[in-house]
Amino acid sequence: MGDDKSKTEININYPQSPYYLCASNNLGNVICPIMFIGDKLAFVYGSITKLESNSLEGHTSERCNLMVIAWLHNIIDKVLHGSLAYTETIKELWSDLKDRYSQGNEICIHQLKRDIALTS
Repeated sequence: MGDDKSKTEININYPQSPYYLCASNNLGNVICPIMFIGDKLAFVYGSITKLESNSLEGHTSERCNLMVIAWLHNIIDKVLHGSLAYTETIKELWSDLKDRYSQGNEICIHQLKRDIALTS
């Protein structure tokens, strides 16, 4: 019975931790719609996975997950809120948005490139 070194320790008071939320982080924060970078991106891309909620680490993970979801809801058109309201993780929300908006219209893209090329 020794230390379990494989278990990840989460220190919510350490500012470099992706789980750290400072006093100025709240549900009303609006993030910049142009650039979304920082330590909370690990939640978006899924490199930090949702932990079991029956532990302190799980509650901390859930709190950060919900905070990032709230930030994204603040910049998403309210028309979309109904279809995105039931996502449980930020990764699911981000994947839904990516699928919804990353599909290109090849005909439209070709026409725009043609119009740009013919502009004098």
